[in-house]
Amino acid sequence: MDWKTILSQQRCLIQDCGNRIYAPGGKSALCRDHFLEYVKWRRKRGLAMFTKYAAMTMDERDLIVSEWSKTVKVE
Repeated sequence: MDWKTILSQQRCLIQDCGNRIYAPGGKSALCRDHFLEYVKWRRKRGLAMFTKYAAMTMDERDLIVSEWSKTVKVE
């Protein structure tokens, strides 16, 4: 299986969201809508958090994504 097929079969990491992936969220991936919500959430936490994210390891990013995912309400 090639990587495009694998990516097209993955779904958003948010529970009960069946949308296809758009961008990484830690080691997992998010759909477009959830990715944009995630970026907004990081910005609200301050410029330091937003710029620090780029230097984080994937394990550190997973902790941030996990914290954010607790605030998400799937409709």
